[in-house]
Amino acid sequence: MLNYRCRLNQKGKKLSSQEVGRLGEKIAKHWLLASGTRVLFQNFKSPYRGEVDLIVQENDTLVFIEVKTRTRSDFGRAFDSVDKKKQALIQRGANHWLSLLGKKREKTLWRYDVIEILLQEGEKPKVSQIRNAF
Repeated sequence: MLNYRCRLNQKGKKLSSQEVGRLGEKIAKHWLLASGTRVLFQNFKSPYRGEVDLIVQENDTLVFIEVKTRTRSDFGRAFDSVDKKKQALIQRGANHWLSLLGKKREKTLWRYDVIEILLQEGEKPKVSQIRNAF
């Protein structure tokens, strides 16, 4: 998936923004797995109106990841769209996940990352990870 050229048009139709987002999340997951990162959960939704795209274990650190996918680079970085409102949504999801750990929570290291995916027709996906994004 990481080495294939993007096809943003299928059967003569452009992928919708939701389809582009799902494709970006798949690519991010494969990219993390290829680097040896353990993926614990994808698309975690908290009953407290929180959500996290990917929850992974990187060595001794739990990482809550927001994946942002773009098909164009001329409107700025995808990371810039992770505003305070979006950060709060991710933090609510992360806090709920951490609460499920019980007493282990106190000893758990964790952080928030953003993975940017750039998909352009006929090009391989470009992936970058911003660690400790917020």
